[in-house]
Amino acid sequence: MNLTSADAGISNAGTSSERPAPRARRSAKSRPDGDAPQAPVISTSPLAAPLIPAGVATITHLTEKLAEYMAEADLKKVKEAYRFSDEMHLGQVRKSGEPYISHPIAVAEICADWKLDAQAIMAALLHDVMEDQDVKKEELIERFGAPVAHLVDGLSKLEKIEFQSQIEAQAENFRKMLLAMASDVRVILIKLADRLHNMRTLDVMAPAKKQRIAGETMEVYVPIAHRLGLNNIYRELQDLSFSHLHPMRYTVLAKAVRAARGNRREVVGKILDSVKNTLGMAGIEAEVYGREKTLYGIYKKMRSKHLTFSQVLDVYGFRVVVDSFPNCYVALGTLHSLYKPMPGKFKDYIAIRKLNGYQSLHTTLIGPYGTPVEFQIRTQEMHRTAESGVAAHWLYKNSDANMTDMQQRTHAWLQSLLDIQQQTGDSAEFLEHVKVDLFPDSVYVFTPKSKIIAMPRGATPIDFAYAIHTGIGDHTVSVTINGEPAPLRSELRNGDIVEVVTDPDSRPSPSWLSFVRTGKARSAIRHHLRTINLPESINLGRQLLRQALSAISLSTELPETLIERLLNESSAKSLDELYADIGIGKRMAALVARHIFGLLGGESASVPVDHNSAADLDPVTIYGSEGVSVQLAPCCLPIPGDQIVGQLRRDQGLQVHTNDCSVAKRQREKEPERWIAVKWGAELNRRFDSRIRLLINNEKGILARVAAEIGESDGNITFVGMDEDKEHVLHQLRFTIQVKDRVHLAGLLRNVRKVAGVNRVARERA
Repeated sequence: MNLTSADAGISNAGTSSERPAPRARRSAKSRPDGDAPQAPVISTSPLAAPLIPAGVATITHLTEKLAEYMAEADLKKVKEAYRFSDEMHLGQVRKSGEPYISHPIAVAEICADWKLDAQAIMAALLHDVMEDQDVKKEELIERFGAPVAHLVDGLSKLEKIEFQSQIEAQAENFRKMLLAMASDVRVILIKLADRLHNMRTLDVMAPAKKQRIAGETMEVYVPIAHRLGLNNIYRELQDLSFSHLHPMRYTVLAKAVRAARGNRREVVGKILDSVKNTLGMAGIEAEVYGREKTLYGIYKKMRSKHLTFSQVLDVYGFRVVVDSFPNCYVALGTLHSLYKPMPGKFKDYIAIRKLNGYQSLHTTLIGPYGTPVEFQIRTQEMHRTAESGVAAHWLYKNSDANMTDMQQRTHAWLQSLLDIQQQTGDSAEFLEHVKVDLFPDSVYVFTPKSKIIAMPRGATPIDFAYAIHTGIGDHTVSVTINGEPAPLRSELRNGDIVEVVTDPDSRPSPSWLSFVRTGKARSAIRHHLRTINLPESINLGRQLLRQALSAISLSTELPETLIERLLNESSAKSLDELYADIGIGKRMAALVARHIFGLLGGESASVPVDHNSAADLDPVTIYGSEGVSVQLAPCCLPIPGDQIVGQLRRDQGLQVHTNDCSVAKRQREKEPERWIAVKWGAELNRRFDSRIRLLINNEKGILARVAAEIGESDGNITFVGMDEDKEHVLHQLRFTIQVKDRVHLAGLLRNVRKVAGVNRVARERA
């Protein structure tokens, strides 16, 4: 039985007397991912033309697709979900004028193409009823069961929560969706189908909204589709986003591709015939067909490699799908005998598959007219996985080992989302970490036991350590790459063998945040800074807020009623949490102080802000032994007695520089609001690193004499380096030494200057 809105007694303009009126609906809200449901426009004039085109939405096509693989009992449940959704969206239309129910039907049809189960199809039909019609989750559980209700809930937006900004609201929506996906991957499959249909029908939106939705799609949904191996949707979303982000470029490029396609048809045909004949003579059964590049793929290549349109179009793409795994390599050898391979252009993604389970052999050959020709060689099973990714689990249910491995890889990534969520402070930070992991490029490195670990391009040994286990990452002290000691910030390359050395007493360093690449590593390090060093961060945040309050002449003692309002509006659970956020640089003390000023009845915009008056404020006291929340900048290595200034770095705490540090001066111009007044404490019971540079004669025993004098001056050497001049007459010695303060360093320099053979000695500055 095929159902339509008309079958159910529903017209496009309103309710029918044959069925009860739907529940009262709230007013439609603007939604970031597509059309807001629109109330139908009905003219009061009998002569006026209707503003909404007449029409009905039918599920005939959907039921035909479902009948191919779904049992009759399941099909009946799907039709029941349709009736309920149709009733809930009764009288609503999209901006295009179509009945709103046409959108859930289209989303369900895309899911049916993947042969998703009945629960997923039902959720696709119902995915907007909670958000748009105030249908409660409990009602969905009662009508359609808990699994369907959980899927719909994971797809619904958080409309009832008040967010400080649109960005925060979007971040929370993505967080909820991704976490729901981690427990059930069908959530993201339905969401991608929803986004795909919205992108296909985006033309009716205002230009500004089209740009925003297309940008969001390119930034978040395209990488997710790629990460899950949904290459068909990945490519279509890319092209659709490109067409709305750069409509003129898209139009020009599309016209050029249409013109070029005819001109190159003869070349493509000749290559196809040659490849088919050669493979046939070798006894290989294969499907061979041309692979047309997407417009966005052409555009991206033109931009990244500074190529002209004709140069990009000269790289043809062909796909060879063979009947068995061994024949992939036999076909490769056959093609290499037909056309000459280009050096360095062969990649074996069968032996080492990509993160999303993709497998193929890639090679580039020199074609009949000296043209580079790209070939992908794979089996039918590999082709299904390459096109449908994680959805292949529903499309082709079998016990194929490749499918099982791909599902395991997807599950591992989804589980990492839960790990990141547990360590992340808020939604925006969670989304930031997840985005980092959604880049398609990857490198493959090995553990000492030859296990392959796939990492994002640009990953470091610290990322590698956290990928193995959070405990290993937290306690990493050093690393060897291919048997050689290497810096922790080294960039890993394909084939590297990485061995991590740990120490149970070691802890993550805030400096790691400046070079780690993966979201898991970044979230784990930030979690450590927030929790392990919580008392220290709280104390620093308290000092910073008091300083900021004093700067605008407010009392540092806050009344209880004000604290309660402040916590409610800042989403902090306690005053200590607010202090900790300030201490690690997540919140700016000056902005919190201005907010307090507003809560007291003032206008925050009227608060005088002078970023150059830090020296006039009550400085934060520095003792140099605070731990990771307060660090002495490695560029200038301040010591007691130096004039110092503090930089509050985002999520990394306070870093102390000397006033004349050149690095600090450059950064202060960019973010003046992050610099605060600091001073040395009275009791400093530790030594501080300082760098000195000496110009010495090239003579026997000079290094020993200098080192002995440093020791006699109560200095401790932690590093020695030497630079030799071209004439081999003078040498430059560089020391890192530990001293008590500036007076101690001055005395040491005077003593070293008297050593025979020393021409010059000075403190090394940034």
